[in-house]
Amino acid sequence: MTLRKSLLLLVWFSLLLGQARAQTYDFVVAKDGSGQFRTVQEAINAVPDFRKNQTSIYIKNGVYKEKITLPPTKTNVRLVGQDVKKTILTYDDYAAKKNRFGEEMGTTGSTSFFVYGDDFTAENLTFENSAGPVGQAVAVRVDGDKVIFRNCRFLGFQDTLYPHGEKSRQYYQNCYIEGTTDFIFGWSTAVFENCEIFCKKGGNYITAASTLEGAPYGFVFLNCRLTGDAPQNSFYLGRPWRPFAKTVFINTYLGKHIRPEGWHNWSKPEAEKTTFYAEYNSTGPGAASKNRVPWSKQLTTQEAQQYTLKNIFQDWDPKAEKQTPQAAK
Repeated sequence: MTLRKSLLLLVWFSLLLGQARAQTYDFVVAKDGSGQFRTVQEAINAVPDFRKNQTSIYIKNGVYKEKITLPPTKTNVRLVGQDVKKTILTYDDYAAKKNRFGEEMGTTGSTSFFVYGDDFTAENLTFENSAGPVGQAVAVRVDGDKVIFRNCRFLGFQDTLYPHGEKSRQYYQNCYIEGTTDFIFGWSTAVFENCEIFCKKGGNYITAASTLEGAPYGFVFLNCRLTGDAPQNSFYLGRPWRPFAKTVFINTYLGKHIRPEGWHNWSKPEAEKTTFYAEYNSTGPGAASKNRVPWSKQLTTQEAQQYTLKNIFQDWDPKAEKQTPQAAK
């Protein structure tokens, strides 16, 4: 068989595989018109309200510039991108931008993708706020409960990812999240497992939790990597947006950009008594445990063992949810 014939056969098999895969989904979104819908919002709108079974939506490669909302009536929705780096959901609003009434949009108004529906799953997708370094500009705000992101990217600068729902449980697995200031912030209970947290130059704080008083868990990072192009000793692990902020890093690699003191009180000395900031088995050049602020904590092995998905999420097991077999990219 000639090389030309081999290449043509390979292309033919790839096309067949792509078509077969797309046919396993309820809806297909494609900018070129080869699916049922050209926009992601149209596909979401077509999902029956409060459907008990999962509705799966396959999104072909492309840049979808849309301000997207998953309403609370659209439950059990699953979005799957064709390729995490080539399937991009993006918009460019920002907090200081004026709306048609001449009013500033604010942080929430800047959001590119709103997730209000429960039992939402996203895989192999890039979520972006492309406004640039112009202040608060949210890529994704999440209010729904039992929300999963697998092998996804979150791109932005300040306030990239907003786990907002006070009683929302969220699970991020094999994801990439980048930003400058407070780029993971909010009230929700959220676990980040095997994720890369990329700190961009010009920034200073990774997290800004606003955990509710009495909530047992806030943001939990398990086996993650804190990387970036920021200068040495320029980033804090977090600061308390609200006084009962909870943020914990377990078995996480910390790059040289992490400051030795680790945490900041946001000029609120009283918050030092109510926040819970902790680490366990941090590694890398930023793991300066002896130089951390005295009001943070280094967990014992026994304490760290309590940070399981079962303990954090109670009756919800995100790893039991159906997923598309594909390695993280």
